[in-house]
Amino acid sequence: MNLQRELEKEAEDRGLWSPGDVIVVAVSGGPDSMALLHMLSSIAKRSAITVIAAHVNHGFRVEESAHEMKVVQSFAEQLGVVFESVTLDMPAYIEETRMNGQAASRERRYAFLHQIAERYQASRIALAHHADDQAETVLMRIVRGAGLTGLAGMSLKRREKNVELIRPLLRMNKSDLLRYCEEHHIPYCTDSSNKERYYFRNIIRLDILPYLSRHNPQLSQSLQRLAEVAGAEDDWMEKQTDALFAQLVTLSPNECAISCLDLRGLHVALQRRLIKLILSYLSKETEKISFEQIETMRLAASAHAPATWRTDAGAGIRCVREYDGMRFISESQLSSGEASDYWHEAGWDENSLAVIPSGWTFEFIRASASDSCKPVSRYEACFDASELIYPLVVRNRRPGDRIQVLGLNGSKKVQDMFVDEKIAPLKRELYPLLFDAAGKLLWIPGIRRSSHALTNEHTKDVLFIKARNE
Repeated sequence: MNLQRELEKEAEDRGLWSPGDVIVVAVSGGPDSMALLHMLSSIAKRSAITVIAAHVNHGFRVEESAHEMKVVQSFAEQLGVVFESVTLDMPAYIEETRMNGQAASRERRYAFLHQIAERYQASRIALAHHADDQAETVLMRIVRGAGLTGLAGMSLKRREKNVELIRPLLRMNKSDLLRYCEEHHIPYCTDSSNKERYYFRNIIRLDILPYLSRHNPQLSQSLQRLAEVAGAEDDWMEKQTDALFAQLVTLSPNECAISCLDLRGLHVALQRRLIKLILSYLSKETEKISFEQIETMRLAASAHAPATWRTDAGAGIRCVREYDGMRFISESQLSSGEASDYWHEAGWDENSLAVIPSGWTFEFIRASASDSCKPVSRYEACFDASELIYPLVVRNRRPGDRIQVLGLNGSKKVQDMFVDEKIAPLKRELYPLLFDAAGKLLWIPGIRRSSHALTNEHTKDVLFIKARNE
């Protein structure tokens, strides 16, 4: 098998690079990355690409790591490839940040690779993950309970920041890469930590895969095929979800909204994906949101679920059902949108009042009874000015607020009025109520007015009020 030819064919079929591209190759010193560096440097001229070798010394195995750096640097010089490296003190960094060792190392390693890519204006970063790595990754995710996206394993290429991460060896087996190194006399190092069972991946590689392979000698290939199939189907599902997001989701700053009817009308698989996409749109830290949380939100949109409901979705997002709609609100929107109590006063000579926290505006028009001002909607109301005690007050609801509803005997809780009118719970906190200075609730604009200060045949001065929700 001519691996160089296979690599060129894969690159052409999958569009891994184009003539003129600069490619940063992540080279650890192991056989996989050294073989990749050799292949890319060998085809560089005929493919019109430029190759940069980048090596990270994490500082875990002092002498061994220093030797690996020398081997990679010497091989890069032998190939005539530019070599860049960095030496990190990861043990100290992990101690300082308290991060997981593998996660911290990956963060610093990728930061360096992106730095080199920017320095050389590279459009690609090539990683040496191969088919055996893919099989291990898929099995690890099965054990941990992955969905279709997880079963797709590592992608052949994906965008990260301003460059594309490519994995040209993802369909090549480890044994073939070792043979390639032998045939081309390529030096490489063996990482002693690969035999330590401290890491879950090593347990998968050293114990679980060999054991399961007794029952299916082609297990590694089966897992690779699973990743291929799952990857293609996941890609199709992702495109469908993107289209539904654009069609069904209403966007506003730090918030997404969707009709419960639209959401539950989708296939259950698309419901889950759309919820996950909405959450990802609002936050970059949704990895820890569990299947159970997604399912809770999905079921909250059902026809039999409570009409009003809310939950902490995680990642700084709140999910709220408000009758026929569902809103996903980021923490930043909640902190600015869920207002504390407000209180605005309007004297006799006020012409208008902007109630900033609520987005409502009140316009005050003084007229005589002969002007025959009549409300034409529930957003307008007339009052006998002589019956009002100034200043008028516009504030949001407090516990225990009641209104003497026009046409009814007795009073009714404002909270019950909101429920009857299907005012969304989050909007209730900001909804404006109009009182006079004596504390009488005169009007809930858009809903009902009270029986106080009614105009009659004896009224001389009228206060006509218009309310608008901007």
